[in-house]
Amino acid sequence: MSARSDDRAQRSARLLAAAGLVGGLVLSTRPAAVTAAVAPEYPSARLWVARLLGARLVVQHAVVLVSPGPGALRAVAVVDGLHAASMLPVLLLPRYRRAALVSGAAAAASALAAGRLAGQVPAGSDPVGSGPVGSEPTGSERR
Repeated sequence: MSARSDDRAQRSARLLAAAGLVGGLVLSTRPAAVTAAVAPEYPSARLWVARLLGARLVVQHAVVLVSPGPGALRAVAVVDGLHAASMLPVLLLPRYRRAALVSGAAAAASALAAGRLAGQVPAGSDPVGSGPVGSEPTGSERR
């Protein structure tokens, strides 16, 4: 992969992370406004769930914004993929259906984008030691 396409992939990863970070900030600080706009039938007694999801998005995407390497992007793909899958049974509950559909679709799109970008960003863009568990150390990491 060329240096130019590496830079483009990292910029794309940071753009994805910035969008997720902003979305998470809005969801964690204004859950009532978000649910009113997206899923008005969502019960106000459950806004803490939206706030918690927003906080998770902030942390997750802040990590990628700081270090847009393949390890962080793979983690985003897995977490968002699991979140999307967890929304499937919630679709059966009429009161939560629209919120689950929007949340699950956004998570699925993020998982697919992060998974694709993980294969495009250079491996050296992750901090030392953040590779997959059990991965072989390279260069100066070997002793």
